Formats: sequence, structure tokens, C-alpha cells
Amino acid sequence: MPKWFQSKVLAKKVWTEGLFTLSIDGTGVEPFEPGQFLHLAVFPDGIDADADDDTREKQRVNRPYSVASPYGESLEFFIIRVDDGELTPHLWKLEPGDDIEVSQKAAGRFTLEKTPDAENLWLIATGTGLAPYIAMLRTEEPWQRYKKIVVVHGVRHANDLAYTDELQAIENVRLGAFRFVQALTRETADGTLNGRIPALVESGELESAADCRMTKEDSSVMLCGNPAMLDSMEEILGKRSMTRHRSKSPGQIVLERYW
Repeated sequence: MPKWFQSKVLAKKVWTEGLFTLSIDGTGVEPFEPGQFLHLAVFPDGIDADADDDTREKQRVNRPYSVASPYGESLEFFIIRVDDGELTPHLWKLEPGDDIEVSQKAAGRFTLEKTPDAENLWLIATGTGLAPYIAMLRTEEPWQRYKKIVVVHGVRHANDLAYTDELQAIENVRLGAFRFVQALTRETADGTLNGRIPALVESGELESAADCRMTKEDSSVMLCGNPAMLDSMEEILGKRSMTRHRSKSPGQIVLERYW
């Protein structure tokens, strides 16, 4: 079981109903790499001060979340409320000053360290799978290793989009070195593509919008989010002779199943 740190909520940003970012005190967390995850936990029925460790563990409700910020005193988590979920309805109710527990040590291999060098880096996500990419983009490593970076964020509705202002600011500063593409599946909106990410790759619309190729010779592709998107993308990229990257069999694809 994780070793827990008693933390507090520092800030809460609501993007739309049920979609939010919590910022918490991370001073008790050990250093980690962008893309790794930590566990968040609450005690829905309160904490029994006299309970032993086993009882407390049974009372604690926790789940892993990729951190949407680099290691620091304040840590961000990009979360969607699942109405019948065990944890997210409780996280949704939290406000600045409220208590929350966080694991002291991060885990996970979805990092730039595990991603091969290439000319282009594609960061493709659905929903809250965008979180690890925000953490990565706030560091210097991707900009030092890749000539061009493309973020692709797919959601159902325009209201589900998040971090747009931050991504736009990066694009304005990193002229020619960064593009971000947003895609909607349930509606249309100015400045976004319409359709599921795999279909947009197959049609050529995604690469056209990003002004960037996605090939074995020039790209590394990170995939995070809906398992159906991951499976479809891996199949499509396989037709381009792109394979999953492993230490003993180098490839171009690194993925994280987000639920």
C-alpha cells in the first residue's frame, strides 16, 4: 500500500460541471518525473482517530491520477467526476483548505525518459488523459529533445476542453515548434476538428491541421486516455510500420491506459 502524506487543497478550478483541476500541497511528496502518477485519497465517513492501520486502510478510498504539473510545492490533478464513482464525487466537493491524502511516492513509466528521440513528438489524449502532457510541457526537456511538438486533445463537447489558454500561449511563444489540435465528437465548433482521433488520422485531417507528419522515420507518439482510442491508434500506426516502444525492441509508440 502507498505511504500517505496528509495534504490540503490549495486551489480548485472548475472547467465545466464535473470537470475540474485540484491543486494540492505537495511538500511531502518525493521528487518524480512528469507523466508519473500519484494516489489521492479521502475518508468519506471521516477518520477514526483510534482505528488501527488496517481499519484506516479499509476506510480510505483512493485512486491513482497522473499529475498535471511537474514536481513542486503545488501539484495539479485534472479530474472528471464520475457520479457513481467511489472517489470522484468526494473530490468534486473539496474546496481550498480541505484535507486530502496523497501518496508520497509516484509511480509509472509514461515519461519522456521512456520515449524515444525523434524529430516530432505527438502527444495524443482523450479527456483527462491530457494531464501528463501539461506536466511535460511545463519543463524544458521536450523542447530540448524534439524539433516539433503536437498536442492532440479529443473530447465530446467544447465545454469539455481544458487548458486551452495555456496551450495557446505556448503556441504563441514556440512559433513553428508547437501546435495543438482539439477535436470534438458530439458537436462542431470554430477552431476544432470534428470526429474521433483515429478517424482523423486515417483521413489525413489531423496531420494537415498540425502541419506535421506522423511516420516511423520522423515521429514518436505518446497516447493517453480511452482504451478504445489507444487500441485503434495502435492498429492504425501499425499499418505505418510503427510499433510500441520497449527497451529490448525499440519502437515509436508509448501509451498509458487512463481507466
